[in-house]
Amino acid sequence: MSIPQFNNYINGEWVAGTGTFEDRNPANTAEVVGLFAKGTAADMAAAADAAAAALPGWAGMPAPARGAILFKAADILEKNFDQLGAEMTREEGKTLPEAKGEVRRAINIFRYFAGEGSRMDGVMVPSERDRVHVFAFRKPIGVVGLITPWNFPIAIPAWKIAPALICGNTVLVKPASVSPLCAWRIVEALHQAGIPKGVINFVAGSGAELGKAMVEAAPVKAISFTGSNDVGNWIHTEASKRRLRIQLEMGGKNPTIVLADADFNSAVENVVNASMFSTGQKCTATSRAIVEDAIYDKFVEAVVARTKKLKVGDGMQPGIDIGPCVDKGQMETVLKYIEIGRKECGEPLCGGNRLTGEGYDNGYFVEPTVFADVTPEHTIAKEEIFGPVLAIMRAKDFDDAMKIANDTPFGLSSSVQTSNISRMFEYIYRSEAGLLTVNLPSAGVEYQLPFGGTKDSSFGPKEQGPAAFDFYSDFKTVYVKY
Repeated sequence: MSIPQFNNYINGEWVAGTGTFEDRNPANTAEVVGLFAKGTAADMAAAADAAAAALPGWAGMPAPARGAILFKAADILEKNFDQLGAEMTREEGKTLPEAKGEVRRAINIFRYFAGEGSRMDGVMVPSERDRVHVFAFRKPIGVVGLITPWNFPIAIPAWKIAPALICGNTVLVKPASVSPLCAWRIVEALHQAGIPKGVINFVAGSGAELGKAMVEAAPVKAISFTGSNDVGNWIHTEASKRRLRIQLEMGGKNPTIVLADADFNSAVENVVNASMFSTGQKCTATSRAIVEDAIYDKFVEAVVARTKKLKVGDGMQPGIDIGPCVDKGQMETVLKYIEIGRKECGEPLCGGNRLTGEGYDNGYFVEPTVFADVTPEHTIAKEEIFGPVLAIMRAKDFDDAMKIANDTPFGLSSSVQTSNISRMFEYIYRSEAGLLTVNLPSAGVEYQLPFGGTKDSSFGPKEQGPAAFDFYSDFKTVYVKY
């Protein structure tokens, strides 16, 4: 059986690269999901020029007409729903139900922003002056570059591409090299939906080479990035030299506070769900459970028992809860932090090893791992691991728990488990995170609301929902004397 090949998309044409790179299944590395054209800096420059040439026509198209193309692309994605879910599981590793849920979310995102084309908001207020009419309307900012991560390989490209297009911008997409197929399918759907040439361009390959080329491309006016803090900081430094508009979503070290008055069983489920599902490879995953002293021992015992029941394996198989790490590098990072945890905190109460044997030897599987009696000084309480590793910490009371939760340079998501409404509101107003949940997992957001964190987790305007327009558009203000 031949391996499918996927070319880059530049100026409405599928373009081969100077070579190819493999997209492998992390659950079974013997399977090559596809071969992708390896783009170069010259390809990115050509894509930027094509996007610049396409900008006047696309920006001049009525927003409802742009929305009609997005609606059509959503219908194409819907038609291929099962295929897209399976491809995501095969290239990224998450379980098939999780993958299908993400595909559904991407379709909904496209339909949400397609609808916004018919109600693009502006500002109309009375003038102070006689016989003067004043108003402001949105306009695109130009060519935008989008750099997307591997952990949500269709949802995050969707929530960047859809608002960028509906606002009238033209787009360059650079996907993560370990899971490029899902983003490629979005571009394919837009191509089939009849989007004009040059409006969207897709270039895969080396992050260092293509990221630099995107930031340096003269037509580019804005960069939206989701990924690591190190890369995000580099983009901030380099893009600021050109005064580009910048949107960065980066790391997290997200806490879930569990108070003694919480619904105990629900709190256990929420913590295990948020820390272990998707193999812990979510920027909003819970990596610290901060538990009130009165229920600490009981909670640790229950979380360990629940974690031991999780079934790890190939996400294409029924009954699997946890898939593999996305690649060898990520697996080695997780195992490195587990060893650091062993040295600083003692042996984990469960997990702590790479899984081997039948069904595991060809994949990057790590046991779901729980450490207890972790303190704020420990490395695994401070640094993002991005794997199925939970650090459980003890708090004397609610105030102590809040102090521990906020004691981090990150501020993406946070959760509290409580039945006390006063404690709930205290938590809401005192938490230093941008995304808060109450009696829910810390991971799990909806597309119609702003998404983004605080402190070192985020920079620039928020993503998703109406807030997305703040990044992807600007205002043109008009004064008319009549």
